[in-house]
Amino acid sequence: MKRKSLLAVLLLISGGLFFGACNSEQKPADEKAGETQEAAKDQAEVHGTEIKPGDVELTTPLNQQWVTTGKGIYELKCQACHKLTAERLVGPGWQGVTQRREPHWVMNMITNVDMMLEKDPEAQKLLEQCLVRMPNQNLSKDESRQVLEFMRSNDGTK
Repeated sequence: MKRKSLLAVLLLISGGLFFGACNSEQKPADEKAGETQEAAKDQAEVHGTEIKPGDVELTTPLNQQWVTTGKGIYELKCQACHKLTAERLVGPGWQGVTQRREPHWVMNMITNVDMMLEKDPEAQKLLEQCLVRMPNQNLSKDESRQVLEFMRSNDGTK
């Protein structure tokens, strides 16, 4: 009985090795991660120009196309650190942010993190609270405007 069990295990193992060797399109997880990291290294950081008060025009009603695009950007680049509620994850929650902060401040935090952490006392307080520096997400001014529109929608602006 032991021989049959041992033989069955060996057949399963060798079959798995054979299948793995024949499936050449499948890459090991650590190799995929390495490729992703290499691609990120090759991408140069982009810093936007400072957005001044008056550079951002808010519209009512909300631009629904921007809200949808901003939501997609949030899900791809922001959701890992920011919740849509007031709860802090890695970074602060987004609930009410458009009522507490000016539009140009929000967009500068998105596109010019380094400048904001260097010059802005409120950004410096957030860093002290969260203990993690927000990474540069390489978003353009237009993309940051779309994220702002999504934030406004999240805060109940119609």
